[in-house]
Amino acid sequence: MRNIQFHPVSVALFMLAIAAAFPLPLAAQNPEVQQKVAELKEAIAANKEALAQYTWVEQDTISLKGEQKKQEHFQVRLGPDGKPQKTPLDPEAAPAEPRGGRLKQHIVEKKKEEYKEYADQIRTLIQQYLPPDKEMIEQARQKGNISLGPSGGREGQYQVVISNYVKPGNKMTLVFDREQKAISRLSIASYLNDPKDAVTVDAEFSRIPGGPNHVSSQTINGVSKQLTIAVQNSNYQRGS
Repeated sequence: MRNIQFHPVSVALFMLAIAAAFPLPLAAQNPEVQQKVAELKEAIAANKEALAQYTWVEQDTISLKGEQKKQEHFQVRLGPDGKPQKTPLDPEAAPAEPRGGRLKQHIVEKKKEEYKEYADQIRTLIQQYLPPDKEMIEQARQKGNISLGPSGGREGQYQVVISNYVKPGNKMTLVFDREQKAISRLSIASYLNDPKDAVTVDAEFSRIPGGPNHVSSQTINGVSKQLTIAVQNSNYQRGS
């Protein structure tokens, strides 16, 4: 049987042709993007591991068209999947005294249920973004869906802008502080089932004294129904 030998130049040309046929996005190949994404992923992983040792209290204030409708409190900790697990802290509310006729009561209760369902959908959506996931960030980098920019804040900070993170056309922007090795701010522009049903988030981060970084506050807006959830996290306690 005849041995076939390939000239090195032919092999090189063949490999270049393959690379041209299946190119990686330029952003995925960018050394600066690779370096800063690696820095971000390392910080996220270390912070999540440290934060899993804590419990804290979350206060949710729900407003509709600028009018406060409800305030809820939860005991929170990170579960094995790295997502928040919440236990309600508020006593069960007594049933409200019925007002008006039966039809009016039915309409009021139906409205309440609709907005509760809408608020729950928003919360479920945001849990896919917060806390950020290092594997999903790496996937975004490989697809060329990450860009960098200055933070507009203090020196040593930079922006990481991630497109198509959870849904097509969505965007998550993180401001990373290299000195603190932590995220300082985060914003999200996403949607529920339809891009017209927009959901936006602005989150601020703080550091537990001697401990990890955490989301100190969030403002979540369900744009189409003018529903806002203002979240405050406090009373961080390290478990035994």
